[in-house]
Order: sequence, then structure tokens, then C-alpha cells
Amino acid sequence: MSLLFLSCLLFISSAIVTGLFRMAAARFHLIDIPVSRSAHANPIPVGGGVGIACLVLLVVVYYYHKGLIPSQEFAAMMTAGVIAVIGIIDDIRHLDIRWRIPAQFLASAWVVYCLGDVPAIDFGFMQLPESLLLNVLAIFALVWLLNLFNFMDGIDGIAGTQLIFVNILSLIIVINNDDVLVLLSATFAATAAGFLLWNWPPAKIFMGDVGSSFIGFGLGVMALFSMHHGSMTVWTWVLLLGVFIVDATLTLALRFKRKQRWYEGHASHAYQNAARYYKSHAKVTISLLLVNLLWLGPLAWLSVQYVSLGLYITIVGLIPLIFLALRFDAGSEKVKQ
Repeated sequence: MSLLFLSCLLFISSAIVTGLFRMAAARFHLIDIPVSRSAHANPIPVGGGVGIACLVLLVVVYYYHKGLIPSQEFAAMMTAGVIAVIGIIDDIRHLDIRWRIPAQFLASAWVVYCLGDVPAIDFGFMQLPESLLLNVLAIFALVWLLNLFNFMDGIDGIAGTQLIFVNILSLIIVINNDDVLVLLSATFAATAAGFLLWNWPPAKIFMGDVGSSFIGFGLGVMALFSMHHGSMTVWTWVLLLGVFIVDATLTLALRFKRKQRWYEGHASHAYQNAARYYKSHAKVTISLLLVNLLWLGPLAWLSVQYVSLGLYITIVGLIPLIFLALRFDAGSEKVKQ
């Protein structure tokens, strides 16, 4: 099966599955009722990310049986299915954080165990070698990444657009030297595009925790794959996900510093403030896409070409994003005029 044919098939399947799920969502009590911090005014079906999760996992199973995905990487990626199940339960019943977070850590630890010791990270001036510390950091990074995607899925189209960008760029970067990542990147991008047909502003269905947590965790697993394969570095992934990483991390840090209840739901991310300021989800989503394409994408490519400079390229890439997030009052539900 050619990559182009697979991508087209997944795009069409994702669009159909999302549309069908949208019609059935009410039967499963998967309706997002607006509250004071919501970015929408009417009840909207939620959980549309289930189509992305199911289709991605089906492709992984198919290519594992074809012998194209190694068994340890198959086990690691299928763990994302557990995260998706936790997400759909959370969408339906609002699973308590006391159950959700330990399960996420167990799943992340299993992934690191399956793949083996995380490869050394090049800081330019030093290398952090394979070690227990690096493995522990990888576990925390996976948990943070899956929650980060959840935090950033707060306006129409933003998470789906980011997913498409990250995977198309990763596909371009590794097209000739990492067959597993090429396959996974094409799969995620195509399914995200099918979902985005329904989620583009004004959204007709939301991704839900099942989608955002599965995607965040899945991208983290792919990052570990690429590091083990030597096809991409941790700095490449930080740049590709830079908009999400900066906004979510800075918002959380500022809320914690101000002694706000950072662990509770809020709408104080920079991108949410920007959407209120411009009174448009589409403008913000398109602006972030342009930042990705014109700034972070080229820098991510450079980080692969000049591995020893990866940290410095990443710092250069993220500093303007920090200033941009502060401009839109990350951590506070008000916007400077």
C-alpha cells in the first residue's frame, strides 16, 4: 500500500468516522455544555478524537503484522490506546485526577521500559548520557506532553492544525531515513486533516480528552522512536511543538507563582486571550500556523542538520514565543489593549 493511497484513505475515513461520531455523541452523553470559561456559546459534541485514535491504532496493528514496525515499538505505541480509553472515560464521567495521573505515569514508564534506555542528549557544551535520570525525565516528559495537548485544545481548530504541522514537518525531515516515523507521521497527519474538516471554526465537534491526550502521548512516543533511530533530536521536537510548550508551560508557571489554582480548569492561556482579543478562533489558529511554518519549521530542520547546535537553535526559536505569550497575558484572563 503506497503512502499516498494510505493517507487519502485515512483522510476520508477520519472525516466519515468523525461525522458519524458527531451524530451519535449525545447517546453517550458526550456533549460539552458551555460554562463561564468556555470559548463557545452552544452545546457541542465532544470526543471526536476517538476517530483519530482508532484509525492510528488500526494502522499500527496492520503494519506490525506486515513486519514493518518492531515489536517493542508496537507495544509502546499501543500503550497510547490505554491513554485514549482513559481520555474517553474522562470525557464521559470526568475522571478524578487521583486516578488519571498515576495511570498516565504507569503508561509512560511502560513505554520507556519497552524502548530501553533513552539515548544521550547533546547539549552542545556537554552530553547527558544514557542513565536512570534520563529515563525518569522521559517519563515526566510524556505525562507533561499528553496534558499539554489537553491544555492547548481550547479553541476551534488549534490542536488539529498543530498535529498536521508537526507530522508533515517530521515526515519531511525523516523521509529518507526513518520508515517507521514516516508511516506514523503520515497516519497522524491524514487522520487529523479528516477531523479538522469538522473542527475548523466554527467547530461542529470537539476533540475531547480522548483525542488530545492520545495525540500528546503519541507524539511523545514518536519523539522517543526518532531519538532511538537517530533521525531526530529532542531539540527538533521542542521546536516543532514550541508554540504549545511555551504557552502551556509559561501559563502554568505564572498561575503557580500567583498562587492561583493552577490544577483547576481555566481559560488564561495566551492563545485563549488572543482569541478573545481578536474575537476570532480562525485568526489565532492561522497565525500560529504561520509561526510554525515560517519560524519554527525551518529551525527544526536546522536542528537536525547541526545536532551540536540544537540547544542554541531551540533557545533562539523559543525566546520570541515567550515574549508573544507575555504580550497576551499568559496566566491571566485579561488582555492588554
